[in-house]
Amino acid sequence: MDANHAGLRDSPSQIPASHLKYHLPYFTPTEVEQLSDRQRGKLSITQEEKARQQACGFIEAVGAKIGFPRKTIATAHNLYHRFHLFFPRKDFNYHDVTLAALYVSSKMHDTLKKPREILMVAYAVRFPELAAKSKSVAGEVDVDPATVEHDRQRLLAVERLTLETVCFNFTSRMPFPYVIKIGRAFGATKKLTKLAWRLAIDSHRTVINLQYPPHVIALGCLYLAALLSSFERGTSPELPGFHTSHQIAATLGKPGPWESQFQAQIQDLEDIAYAVIDVLITAAQNPMANTSPTTPSSPSPHLSRSQHASSAANAVLPPLPYKADQLIRLKIVMRESEHPPRQRESSNRAEAEASLLGRNEGTVRFLFGPPGFVDDGS
Repeated sequence: MDANHAGLRDSPSQIPASHLKYHLPYFTPTEVEQLSDRQRGKLSITQEEKARQQACGFIEAVGAKIGFPRKTIATAHNLYHRFHLFFPRKDFNYHDVTLAALYVSSKMHDTLKKPREILMVAYAVRFPELAAKSKSVAGEVDVDPATVEHDRQRLLAVERLTLETVCFNFTSRMPFPYVIKIGRAFGATKKLTKLAWRLAIDSHRTVINLQYPPHVIALGCLYLAALLSSFERGTSPELPGFHTSHQIAATLGKPGPWESQFQAQIQDLEDIAYAVIDVLITAAQNPMANTSPTTPSSPSPHLSRSQHASSAANAVLPPLPYKADQLIRLKIVMRESEHPPRQRESSNRAEAEASLLGRNEGTVRFLFGPPGFVDDGS
């Protein structure tokens, strides 16, 4: 071989580079805004939000019909939101991304379903008229096998990209257990804790869960639940051993010892409350697009899979008792007394991490944590 060609072959510029991709569990609001701007394309913020809610509704419908527990559906929401921080919306059909998110989430929570099973349920949700005509005992929609295989391959392709966004880290923490524990710590009634749980479910329709850890989300949902239960209402009688909604809202509405106890700040709770209120306002203005879940809890261990899938698909929660104008008034009152925004340090890595996803050249090592928290082997 010619020496010049040999030198060219061994040139460092010709050797694929090795990169480290760190898992960033949370992003600052500024990072989320910057990443979203890049992937939004020509969509307006309103159009992007509409697309997000449409996708979340589809995840809810498929997850409930297939019988997934709440943790699987909630994590799928988070995976969908995270995916579109790194990949453009215009390049992917939301059906592919949502189903891939459900598939990955089912692996993360050991509620695994095969891609074909998820696709069949998705077809039934998308084409109810075909599902009604199905002669299959399982209610499967009659779809061309070639179409099913094509959709399965697309789901698996998006699954790989979804796994890259979390650096193949299958750890997932939910706010729901914290809602119970924090509710007890503040002496919340069972009714108030259930409302906070329901708000925590709706919080996954927003990107707020990518910005704050689950215990802070739980605290923010308890704060909002207390506000909703006390706003424009008279003082309720105090039950022995419990605090009223007014008392809890007053405690969490100002700085205090609870901030160091729960490692959170009042500005965090306000951000979470605003995000969830916006979802509730949208739901109140458009009742047909119900944001509330049909699977409020994990499946009972005493039900078979088919029984749970049937009950989950048919379960309907009562409509939210809040009207849009009431929610808007609450948001205005909160804005009048809100605290100055908290400055959060950015790692300045979000943009760099985004550039490493979906690459087929070079070597990318995926690490399970952010810089400084994992050993990069250097």
